[in-house]
Amino acid sequence: MAATPRIPWHGVMVATALPLDDDLAVDFDAYAAHCRSLVDSGCDGVVPNGSLGEYQTLTAGERARVVRTAVAAVGGANVMPGIAAYGAAEARRWAEQAADEGCRAVMLLPPNAYRADERAVLAHYAEVARAGIPVVAYNNPYDTKVDLTPALLARLYEEGHIVAVKEFTGDVRRAYEIAEAAPGLDLLIGSDDVLLELALAGAKGWVAGYPNALPHACAALYRAATAHDLERALPLYRALHPLLRWDSKTEFVQAIKLSMDIAGRPGGPCRPPRQPLTPEQEKAVRVATEACLGLETEAAAEAGADA
Repeated sequence: MAATPRIPWHGVMVATALPLDDDLAVDFDAYAAHCRSLVDSGCDGVVPNGSLGEYQTLTAGERARVVRTAVAAVGGANVMPGIAAYGAAEARRWAEQAADEGCRAVMLLPPNAYRADERAVLAHYAEVARAGIPVVAYNNPYDTKVDLTPALLARLYEEGHIVAVKEFTGDVRRAYEIAEAAPGLDLLIGSDDVLLELALAGAKGWVAGYPNALPHACAALYRAATAHDLERALPLYRALHPLLRWDSKTEFVQAIKLSMDIAGRPGGPCRPPRQPLTPEQEKAVRVATEACLGLETEAAAEAGADA
């Protein structure tokens, strides 16, 4: 009997950091290798062109090539591009490009050029849904100033505009409110530092940051958490949490890229306006990362033994 295809927004979907060289040009070969390594290390797929991928600083040509590179590396079924844009017409074009490349889902913020009201949010998602590819909503009211409340998510879901939501408020109560308002809408963990809480609440996936640096350990944590194996999950969560909480800080891109460099993965610099971490921040990230390298080695060995 053939295996049931994985739902493309389920599992550990890594919001990929984008390797840049010293001249801040995109290193597409390193990016392709990074995508392959993530999937080979137990992650289910990649999410290019999210905030962690610094999409706001990319040209249109670079942004399109990032998607093509990820698809060539791991296959379109394992790629869920971010398609955020100032307007729905541009976001729809990115959705259509993703579909043309063979992707099976996309992730979309609400309009982020201004503080959109409910009517504008509904129109935005309705227009992008016309591209014909499943849309995962991304709720990040801190950056967009637009809150996709459980009631608004229920409307978007009932009208057929979205299939899931990446929930980034950090408020674990939202998981239960969303389940009550829209029982069929899939919840995806959006903040690394509430992974365990949202996994226990029934999340179907994790749009993840720190697997960029520690994929084996993070994948092991996700599997244990979603299996409700607290004996395994809690020690991993406690050990990783000093790193996971960086995902909710303003400097999350710089922190994750530094952890990648320390772990021997292609991190590198960031494009402006992001600036390097302060010495104090760099020290904190370095100490926390080095403390977790053994966990990554152990998890990789366990994954190899299970293969």
